[in-house]
Amino acid sequence: MKTTTTVLLSLLAAVPYVSAHGFVSQVVVNGQTYQGNNPGGDTSPSPIRQISTISPVKGATNKDMFCGYDAQVASEVATADPGSKVTFTWSGGDGQNWPHNTGPLMTYMGACEGTTCDKYTATDTKWFKIDEVGKEANDSSTWVQQEIMNRATYTVTLPSNIEPGDYLIRHEIIALHLATSMGGAEFYPSCTQVRVTGNGNGTPNQTVSFPGAYSDSDPGIYDPNVYDPGSSYVFPGPPLSNLVSGDTGTVGGQGGSTASATGSGAASATASASGSQASPTGGTVAAAPGSGKCSLKAHSVNTTQGNLNANYPRHFSRVMKRLLNDFQTATHQR
Repeated sequence: MKTTTTVLLSLLAAVPYVSAHGFVSQVVVNGQTYQGNNPGGDTSPSPIRQISTISPVKGATNKDMFCGYDAQVASEVATADPGSKVTFTWSGGDGQNWPHNTGPLMTYMGACEGTTCDKYTATDTKWFKIDEVGKEANDSSTWVQQEIMNRATYTVTLPSNIEPGDYLIRHEIIALHLATSMGGAEFYPSCTQVRVTGNGNGTPNQTVSFPGAYSDSDPGIYDPNVYDPGSSYVFPGPPLSNLVSGDTGTVGGQGGSTASATGSGAASATASASGSQASPTGGTVAAAPGSGKCSLKAHSVNTTQGNLNANYPRHFSRVMKRLLNDFQTATHQR
């Protein structure tokens, strides 16, 4: 049964708000920084495919699950070495911070078969998953997405034995603040065009299509318990892909580790059997410069009022928070 707090959180999360969506505004590939174009705005050279709106894709079978709303082929292709790092910056509308704090980040790759990615218009790409991260290690009440809200970047590592060629990197956030209702999940896919160098011969052992990889009824997309502290999370879609080498057999896809804001003192993220915490191949979360915050900090798991405040969606107004706090206080006094 849903707790009263869970019901209130889901109801308040549904209240309309302005500019509370977002997009990938920048990527760093092999140390080279590339700016993205504002959704629906003017277009400058970039390897990030421009979308038409910051609004989320709704519905797991929506055709825009491919790369985002009306995603356009980009004019540039970023060069990436096997095993190199790709860092994503998420922004909200009007230059604001990313507005959500609940739900996973997942990253896929797919080959631009038959052509270069700046000319690739097909939508039947065979995608394979290289990274996924959900809740913080050692803290099942806080999502890594909370760090993105606090202006952190997220870094994934490309497979070290990947076959050379042009690829789309499909990096997405699934916002689950409305996922207590079927169809409430918000999808934010973004595609970046890269050209992988080297002489690797690894190819994925399992691929999926977008749309097609998810269903609105999947446990990690429809989640009535998303606001329950300590609840387990099941990632939607396929498992992390292994890259099969023609010479040496199966080689695992590469990921990363959690890291402090300075990039030092990295601590490995540990996955629970249920998949509710960060994947062991989860990428690196780095806090924004000058924020004074370290990423992936441990928090106690309890149901005190102070801890519940950390679970509010960011767009809650002070009035909404006060109403919920007053309700909780009145409930405790009964």
